[in-house]
Amino acid sequence: MYTEKVLREMGYKLGATIGEGSYSKVKLASSQKHNSEVAIKIVDRKKAPHDFVHKFLPRELTLLRGVRHNNIVHVHEFIEVCNGRLYIVMEAAATDLLQKIQEVNSIPIAQAKTMFSQIVSAVNYLNQNNIVHRDMKCENVLLTRDNQVKITDFGFGRFAMGYPELSSTYCGSAAYAPPEVLLGVPYDPKKYDVWSLGVILYVMVTGCMPYDDSNVSKLPRAQRKALVYPDDVTVEEPCQQLIAYLMQFSPSNRPTIQQVAEQSWLQ
Repeated sequence: MYTEKVLREMGYKLGATIGEGSYSKVKLASSQKHNSEVAIKIVDRKKAPHDFVHKFLPRELTLLRGVRHNNIVHVHEFIEVCNGRLYIVMEAAATDLLQKIQEVNSIPIAQAKTMFSQIVSAVNYLNQNNIVHRDMKCENVLLTRDNQVKITDFGFGRFAMGYPELSSTYCGSAAYAPPEVLLGVPYDPKKYDVWSLGVILYVMVTGCMPYDDSNVSKLPRAQRKALVYPDDVTVEEPCQQLIAYLMQFSPSNRPTIQQVAEQSWLQ
């Protein structure tokens, strides 16, 4: 196979597929060059729609080339070949946060603090560099074997030139999207990321989603109401307060990511 031949010549031996999309797949690979296991995202430009190839993919590649943080997945190299495929070679992770939660039902509070602090640190770094993610969700939080966080998937990421910078592009996952995005009004993408972090923390400590997202049109109405916690899960009050602080209906009342990083619950 052409793909395997090209990569083999560059010192990579492909292994199992660990993720798959409509026009991309992620495979584990052993690497002579990096003397470790890596993950290789294979993007087929010929199968992908025009918008993805000419807008979202170039933006993602630009962001990935520029970011350097311990809690953001590190890209070793980009390999482009004439058959329209792009190979993104990056550090491999053991699992993602959603899979971890499904295995253990909910993350113990001490571990949740550590993991969430790392997620906040990564998003704070991005925002300080005027980068927004806009698709923060448990599936995009990878975990190494020792449970170190690695944020991934910058397909909806972009540079925010000013603050607050308003956007009107609907993107990301409805279950993690704030009301202003679901309502289709211009939004501050940095406050979008803050809301999504609140959803992630809720899922970490409860093992379930905060709202029923089966009917997206009804979600904003549900998001106006106070959060309800499952009867069979005990979540300490300071953690509940932080989640409520992050998931305020009005974006102007939500904290900046720097203010989140300074919260006493995370110290």
